[in-house]
Formats: sequence, C-alpha cells, structure tokens
Amino acid sequence: MQARVYSAIETLRDRRRVEIRALRSEDRAEMLAAVGRASDRSLYRRFFAFKRGFTAQEVDFYMNVDFVNHVALVAVLEEDGQPVIVGGARYIVGPPDQAEVAFAVDDAHQGQGIGTALMRNLALIARQVGLKELAADVLPENTAMLKVFAANGLGIRTRREPDATHVMLQLS
Repeated sequence: MQARVYSAIETLRDRRRVEIRALRSEDRAEMLAAVGRASDRSLYRRFFAFKRGFTAQEVDFYMNVDFVNHVALVAVLEEDGQPVIVGGARYIVGPPDQAEVAFAVDDAHQGQGIGTALMRNLALIARQVGLKELAADVLPENTAMLKVFAANGLGIRTRREPDATHVMLQLS
C-alpha cells in the first residue's frame, strides 16, 4: 500500500459511505473551505488556540505532505451530488517509531464516526510503514476525541495534565 494514493470506503453511523483517501494537491481550496465551515470551538480543539485564518506558510505546511514523514488523509462525502471534504487526519513522524496525530471533522458531520474511520485508516498506514506508536495531545474537555482514541482497539495509555491529556496508542 502506498500512502500517497491511499483510498478506502467506510460506512458511517447514518449508513452513508465516506471515502477516506490521501490528501491531494488539488484539495487546497476544499480544505480551506472545510476550515471555514468549522466553528471556533472545533478549531480551538484542534489547534489549542483561537485560529480563524492561516498564513500562506501554514497552508503550505498542511498541504505539502511527503507521505513518508508527514501523511495526511481526508474524509470525503457526497453532498448534493458533489464530493465535499468533511474531515482530515494526519501524522508527523517524530521520535523513532513514533508519530504525532491530529484530527478535525467539520461541525455538521461530527458524531457520525468520521473521526473513528480516519483513525482506523491512519493507524493502518502507520503500522504498515513500521511505526510502533501514535501520540496526541487532546484538550481535557474534548471527550469526543478521547472516545475516538479509546474505541480504536489499540493499546492506549493516557496521562492527564491540567491543560492537556497526552495519549499514546500502541500499534504493535
């Protein structure tokens, strides 16, 4: 499997089908539109800060992934006959055999299992390239994301601190 051309179909809780696929360079406008649809609360949960816009450098960082040390997937639903990016996930390789993960799902599509589907597919890619652990920092009040990590079937360790919950997921 090559992460750069990865694609899988998942069934959501409401029985719709979502494509989980590799981020493409032509997704730039749709990714920015997805961020524009996200609430301030959702963006705060993702970035740990109030963030409504991105610099050109930040957009380039999020869009220009190498699919080796930086892997990004998107969740695409068909809405009104058009494909729409409704979520995304990525990992960035850090210490040996470990990567940091991050997720975002637009508000209108939260609670349907998109985060879980993104996590499952990202973990599959990470496992196939030999990573042993995925790490994330989650705001303590972001119980939905903590549930995604807890329900993924991987070994999980958490360490709670006042400003973040550190999550470690065992892939092997």
